[in-house]
Amino acid sequence: MQILKKLASDTAYYGLSSIVGRVLNYLLVPFYTAVFAAKDYGIMSDFYAKAAIFNVIYLFGMETAYFRFASKKENSPQEIYQTTLSAICLSSLLFSSVLILFSKYLANLMQYPDRQVDIIIFALLFGVDAIVAIPFARLRQENKAKQFALIKISNILANIFLNLFFLYFCHHVLTDSSNFWANFSHIKPAIASIYSPENALTYVFGINLFVNFLQLLSLRQTFIGFKFQLPYAQLKEMLMYAYPLLFTGLAGAVNEVLDRDLLKYWLPEGFYAGKSSLDALGIYSACYKLSIFISLAVQAFRYAGEPFFFSKAEDKNSPELFAKVMHYFIIALSVMYLAVSVNLDVLQFFLRKEEYREGIDIVPFLLLANLFLGVYYNLTVWFKVTDKTYFSLIFSGIGALITIIGNLVLIPILGYMGSALVTLLCYFSMSALCYGYGQKYFPVPYNLKSALGYIGLASILIILHYQIDFGSAGANFLFHNFLVVLFLAVVYHLEIRKIRNIDKAI
Repeated sequence: MQILKKLASDTAYYGLSSIVGRVLNYLLVPFYTAVFAAKDYGIMSDFYAKAAIFNVIYLFGMETAYFRFASKKENSPQEIYQTTLSAICLSSLLFSSVLILFSKYLANLMQYPDRQVDIIIFALLFGVDAIVAIPFARLRQENKAKQFALIKISNILANIFLNLFFLYFCHHVLTDSSNFWANFSHIKPAIASIYSPENALTYVFGINLFVNFLQLLSLRQTFIGFKFQLPYAQLKEMLMYAYPLLFTGLAGAVNEVLDRDLLKYWLPEGFYAGKSSLDALGIYSACYKLSIFISLAVQAFRYAGEPFFFSKAEDKNSPELFAKVMHYFIIALSVMYLAVSVNLDVLQFFLRKEEYREGIDIVPFLLLANLFLGVYYNLTVWFKVTDKTYFSLIFSGIGALITIIGNLVLIPILGYMGSALVTLLCYFSMSALCYGYGQKYFPVPYNLKSALGYIGLASILIILHYQIDFGSAGANFLFHNFLVVLFLAVVYHLEIRKIRNIDKAI
């Protein structure tokens, strides 16, 4: 039980950075949806969707390789750190140089010929993101969860402050002639020299780059004693472990973001009356943000879970331990899935403009999809600790095929609802495959009946909440949250006695 408490404690700290950070960042969603039209928000989402793919390319599986090799007793963690960081620094320099060299061509390819500067900003951003990922991985490997959380939250606060300063304060000083903003007329020349309202999106991207550079300063202690080195034998062994994870990550990124690209290019003209494909992309992306509560929980668990699983892999009781971790993980995500889904009538107002709320019905499907994505990440422990990382490529590749084929078939029929359903099918299929093969190569006694029971019960309660309408917002709110309390009561009844009787040896 003490081991589970330690994992929960570390997850809480990583969760603090994720939850506080995502919540603070999430406050930018109503801000952005008030500042930008759906088309402009669609362009922003398009750029960040591409970023997900390039972030995988820049890291090429070396983050996980670092955890694996640093956890081996025969290796020096410092040596592994230096080799990993050296490889990432060199590759990031090469990749970013190529992107900058071809930035004009890439801008035309994306159909944004006037956004070459944004391409250059992202080329630099990819490099910085990849480099800082390794020091952050070192903090995780050394169980410095508090320091990790502090740096992440500080970075996010700086990002929010600069967004508000430029896109709200500077924008109103230059464009708003009301009495209040007239008080700042004397600083208009100075503001005009640092901000241009016509390039608001570029400022969003530039701020992201600037605050990520600040992270390098915050992580400076992790660079103490660092020496650039690329020992051939060690690097080759790490790359052999990592390269399947690169393709896995690419397939995973395709699963995560390809729906945005296909909505942009594959949605039939006029599918949504009076809206372009970029409008639809903006609506879909904004509604996707409402699945944040599960995705941030999954992210927090990944931060804590990856080093945890590697450290416990050789223990004789590890399969039972991993099963218990999965059990409580699914319960936690099922509660979030239910609580968010039944309160969408309230949460939808985070999307400031009415046009964004048109896609609100896709959110429960995306929440469930992210729940299964979390289950998949939990299940992947078996091929990581057995060094069979090539299986990750198989599962993610199948997921990518489902994503591509499913979106091509369903987008012309169902629009962005089709994309949401395909996302759910993709992550469920990957989880099922990973579970099946995992039981063959690294058997873990997962309680499949319990897992499906909790997910199924949450889904039934969500369907029920759609069927009953009391005609009053207050009454509906009480009923919806009564369903959450009911679910928690079932969990308490079934689990509390089991928790008290967990073997102290675990």
